[in-house]
Amino acid sequence: MQLSQTNIADFLSFVPDADTAEAALFLQRAGSVSEAVDQYYENPQRYSSRALSGISTSMSVSVSHRAQSATGNHPLPIALSPTYPPSYSLAMRSPPASTASQTSPRQSIATMSSESSHRPHTNALIEASKVRARDEPEMQKMLHSAQLSGRVFNPEVEPEHETTDLCDCPVHTYWKRKIERLDTHETWSKAVVYPGEKPYHEFTHLRFFNNNPYSDVMSSYAPNGSALYGIPRPDPQFHARFVEQTIALNTSLNIKAQAAVQAMEPSFNVWELEQLESLVSNMSHSRRLSTEGDGNVERPSTRSSIRKVLSVKTSDERTAVKIKKKFAGSFELRAEIMKEENGRWQYDTDRQIVAAYQEKVGIAQQVAEFRTHKPRQYIHLLRAGYFEPIPVAWQGQACSPLGFTIDSAAGWRGITPAWRGYTNNAEERLYWVLNHRAGGGDMVKPTLLRGFEIASARMASAEEPNPRYHTPDDICHGNQSRAYTKQVKAPFILGYTPKKPADETIIMLDASGSMDHVPVRPDFDKYLVTGFSKSNQPKNKDIARVIVRRFIEALGKYENNGHGYKLTTFSTDAEYIDVIHSWTLNEAWREIKFKGRARVMAGWHKIKELHFQKYSATATYHPVHGWQAGPETPTVRLLLILDGEASDMDEFELELLGVSWAYITIFLIGVDGCLHHHRHASRLQRMCDHNPRVSFVDAQGNIPERMVTHELLKRHLGRDLTISQFEELEQTSVELPSPLQPQHQRNRSSQTTLEHLPVELPSPEETTLWQREQLSPQRRGLFELPAQQAPVELPTFEDSVTVARRSTQRPPIPQPPAPLRQPPVPPPLQYGPLDPPPPYLETA
Repeated sequence: MQLSQTNIADFLSFVPDADTAEAALFLQRAGSVSEAVDQYYENPQRYSSRALSGISTSMSVSVSHRAQSATGNHPLPIALSPTYPPSYSLAMRSPPASTASQTSPRQSIATMSSESSHRPHTNALIEASKVRARDEPEMQKMLHSAQLSGRVFNPEVEPEHETTDLCDCPVHTYWKRKIERLDTHETWSKAVVYPGEKPYHEFTHLRFFNNNPYSDVMSSYAPNGSALYGIPRPDPQFHARFVEQTIALNTSLNIKAQAAVQAMEPSFNVWELEQLESLVSNMSHSRRLSTEGDGNVERPSTRSSIRKVLSVKTSDERTAVKIKKKFAGSFELRAEIMKEENGRWQYDTDRQIVAAYQEKVGIAQQVAEFRTHKPRQYIHLLRAGYFEPIPVAWQGQACSPLGFTIDSAAGWRGITPAWRGYTNNAEERLYWVLNHRAGGGDMVKPTLLRGFEIASARMASAEEPNPRYHTPDDICHGNQSRAYTKQVKAPFILGYTPKKPADETIIMLDASGSMDHVPVRPDFDKYLVTGFSKSNQPKNKDIARVIVRRFIEALGKYENNGHGYKLTTFSTDAEYIDVIHSWTLNEAWREIKFKGRARVMAGWHKIKELHFQKYSATATYHPVHGWQAGPETPTVRLLLILDGEASDMDEFELELLGVSWAYITIFLIGVDGCLHHHRHASRLQRMCDHNPRVSFVDAQGNIPERMVTHELLKRHLGRDLTISQFEELEQTSVELPSPLQPQHQRNRSSQTTLEHLPVELPSPEETTLWQREQLSPQRRGLFELPAQQAPVELPTFEDSVTVARRSTQRPPIPQPPAPLRQPPVPPPLQYGPLDPPPPYLETA
């Protein structure tokens, strides 16, 4: 192609490592800038045989000569070569030599985490996300506050005011803040809108050309209002019509939008433009030669002469012009794709991570299909990061782009053409991945109506628990005997590898404020929540405590492990508690503060941090995508305990689709007769159906603890333990560490072993005898002496005789027998009604 300063500048913008001489070499032997860039990345040393010095000295002459002959537009006769899309495994360029040499895994971690080797990438969508993230959490909190002030409990219903006069109430404060946010709305819409679509918002009276298709949808409020004064309440009948009309409009608009975007896709392969262009030119050239070689050609008519004079093109010429215009737009589209890919995946390690992620998730084939046949949708999804792991930088943000709200009525758009009906960007991306996985099929998000049908059917399928699981000391009995609640038994499917000795067990507990609240169930009128009713069952945190105790006892006996298991809590933030045992659980439980909202991704990132810091030698760290597990990285067996739907559950499910080093068992605690619980349980069951590394158990109301422990243990171990095997496991004894061994504290840098203790421990016989004496009903414990004896006056001889005579008339006071050896002082533990005695009463 012709050399010019513009072409050289364009080439260097895609290949910053190349110099001017190399740019001239590749441009001279390519038909376009895109082809030259492709040839360079395929083999940077392709034209190294030619002396670069001669090129650099003659480049100015060549450029000036071609600039003078530019009016003639006669490019050099270059053989066109096909331009295929580069594979993700192809190395774009290697890191600098200073970081390429790695002598150990830890050195590789340090060099890969250097930010100087990675240039920050940005685009219009990334910049719009930064603008929107400034006030997105504030808007979500204001909406929640306004809904609570109006006693609106459905998330799809926004509060309304009786009058349009602005005041300082939470509803009008939220409205004014939305009006002030219209500029952010416009910035976001321009970044995500597809060609041909028009953005809109809900304030139709403020700006022109705002055609909101949802303005005709019926409101959830009655026309005359449901309250004479103050904030009105939604009406169940009108809310049902609102839901039905919104669902129907979402479906129709999604179908139209998807069809319109599909019609804009090129009908040819944009990566074969050079061949198509050569084919079109050869066809026109052949037709011209055939016309000139025919001897019986008639002379041109007067009309054709006039058309030529007036510069009127023939049909072949008009077709050629149209094809050239299409090719020109396709060249620009292809250049945008390559520019975005080169900015996102700068090194070979980037593309290897992306390729591995696509293979794990199962979208590699569909991504290649989109890149070849749907390039407009491909570039749109590429800018949003759909084809790569979730960036590690998003975990530190108050609201990541995956948490942005999608509101079709207000015009807050998603990423895909069919974005209407989703709650946030994470849910939209999750369903896109599920629909485009290998063998995934067409999966549609259940609507609100369909969700209620599934929840009702699931609640009706509950059965009475097996009587063999009944235990009188379950926490649900408490001071009065209560019957067990019917439970929905999920089928046990052996979907993953059984637990190995090297696998690490970690417990992740929901520590949000709802765990400490009185359990309540929502009251529904059709699809509208009108209030809440209390449930006669223990608090969720108490249920979680007894289940954790039974689980670690059963798992410790199965693995003969007396060293305990790690416990991490999460709510708004995450915290690592300690390594817990059954006898230290109460002490650790007192350190947990149940408050905030459940953010499961906060706990997940804490688990990843602890695990990869411990096994950093087996993994690598990427500055954008975080830790990447290696083939020798140990597996994590995670027990996740929830009491409701976390706000970022879609992001968590999306994250787990690309994880190969963890197995997750989820335990969901619910309220008896709660449709909301069964809706969440159905969603978690669907999550398990699409990810064999995730299993799920739920329980509601008065729970048989042994049944839940048995089900959790089967899924955690990956083995189908029968109830008889579980009962035998409960009777198994395990050798536990001595209680006199100092417990591991988070702030303690060293540990003390039993060999270094300066005391002699009692024998097993003495400990057993002392245990029986302490637990007998006549002797509750050792008699305690006062800390300090006050000086008293000794009695006289006459008083002593009188006291002695009186004492002979009373029965003797029984004294405790002297122990063989001074028993150890028990630790100051506060026993609950169901807590067992300290473990050192049973073991030596």
